[in-house]
Amino acid sequence: MKKNIRSLFLFAASLAAAPLLVCAQNHYPAGAEGIRAASLPPPGLYFRDYSFFYWADKLPGGPSNFDVFAYVNAPRLIWMTEHKILGADYGMDVIVPFGYTQLTAGGYDDSEFGLGDVQIEPVLLSWHKPQWDFALAYGIWAPTGKSAAPPTARLGKGFWSHMFTAGATWYPDTNKTWSASVLSRYEIHTQSDDVPATPGDTFTLEFGLAKQVRPGWDFGLVGYWQEQVTDGKNDGTPDERILALGPELAGRCPITGMALSLRYLHEFEARQRPEGHTVTLTLTHRF
Repeated sequence: MKKNIRSLFLFAASLAAAPLLVCAQNHYPAGAEGIRAASLPPPGLYFRDYSFFYWADKLPGGPSNFDVFAYVNAPRLIWMTEHKILGADYGMDVIVPFGYTQLTAGGYDDSEFGLGDVQIEPVLLSWHKPQWDFALAYGIWAPTGKSAAPPTARLGKGFWSHMFTAGATWYPDTNKTWSASVLSRYEIHTQSDDVPATPGDTFTLEFGLAKQVRPGWDFGLVGYWQEQVTDGKNDGTPDERILALGPELAGRCPITGMALSLRYLHEFEARQRPEGHTVTLTLTHRF
């Protein structure tokens, strides 16, 4: 039975249809944040839109005809209030993702368009110091998207997840032309509605190093490491892992006044995961 459940999860990992679907055993889209990942905006109301493009044709240990493409759009509303908690700006946010997935794996070939799982973060804490930014947060992922036991191209996961966040951005020089950031996420999952198993906890570490190339524009190297770090219930040993690296350009468009970032990430060192490619365009507007 345990072997069968593990096989189901391995096939679900092959459905890694986009950053929001990179792995069937977790929710957080590794690589969603890049340069200055731990720096939250000052008090205000913000609209941020993530556009993820993901494709892969390599699944170590999987079928030879594996191929997946996905586009996920994830609008995010961020409200950083004027209230202070322990000297930090207090805020909250919500993400409502939707997208399209096309998957071929073995004898399975299907596509799906629909709503993904919604993320709500009722607690965002942000500290801004002369050479440092710090962030702490708590969020929850709700199984709002349609899900099913593998094989399926549906975007929903079929379980709830609690997510705890901590990170920091360091500016080595007083003019803040250089930045180095780390952002960690820890997810605790509940039992799946589709298979009799509970995924193990997932740890994600995102990092970035950037240099200002002209006023208002940064260029740098970003990456992530994501791994299942505990045993789940009936889901086998914690041996699922992926690493990724790539470039990013971020700045503010003088015509629209919107902040934007564009990055490419190449995955490698996969275990029980596809090795794919992600292009992410992020736009941010302050009301």
